[in-house]
Amino acid sequence: MSKTILITGASAGIGKAIAYQFAKNDWSLILVARRLERLKEIKDDIGKDNIHIESIDVRDKKEVKEFIQNLPNDFKDIDVLCNNAGLDTVGGLIQNSNVDDWDTVVDVNIKGVLYFTGYVLPIMVKKNSGHIVNIGSVGGSYPYPRGNIYASTKAFIKLFTKQLKADLFGTNIRVTNIEPGITKTEFSIVRNKGDKEEGEKFYQGIRHLNAEDIADAVFWAVSRPEHVNINSIEIMPVDQAWGPFNVKRN
Repeated sequence: MSKTILITGASAGIGKAIAYQFAKNDWSLILVARRLERLKEIKDDIGKDNIHIESIDVRDKKEVKEFIQNLPNDFKDIDVLCNNAGLDTVGGLIQNSNVDDWDTVVDVNIKGVLYFTGYVLPIMVKKNSGHIVNIGSVGGSYPYPRGNIYASTKAFIKLFTKQLKADLFGTNIRVTNIEPGITKTEFSIVRNKGDKEEGEKFYQGIRHLNAEDIADAVFWAVSRPEHVNINSIEIMPVDQAWGPFNVKRN
């Protein structure tokens, strides 16, 4: 019997790669993103009937609730929720940034995860089975210049994942936080306000991770035996490491 995964932010990058990875392994897919046309392209390219797509703003609590409640019968039994949707629109140093951008990052990266988790969890609790996979970041553990609001939201995701595991103790529901390092996606372009040239510069000269590397990790965590819970997976390219402390000398 086919299992079902719901992936947010599935129109590009890591979310898209996760969709292809699970489709390859005969899972049913629920793909959510703002850009419906991109989702249609992915569905057509995969070429299977067991894919449901919908344009959803993860920041809209009412919209998320109605979406989950009105899923077609063939897709109601969600086995895995992958909270992948996330972004950074701040980009620069926090003292030079726009506070409105802070709201956008918090609303997508935190509230979006909370809303989908909150409305999918009852489905999993009722059947005492399921898996929540959150896409965090190494930025949730290690501060870096210009990480500011984005990294802080991923620190929230890191602890929220652990809190979920604590509260779900005694159930068969599993929880995992996947924490990528530098991964080439549209992320840097969005961070640079849509400036593709500037966004691409960030990856130059780096043997970066690719979206498929993260999708592999997600599928591996999900496909472990049911008694095994992968708490977290931290992944970085070999060209990335922890930096030294900064020291200002007079």
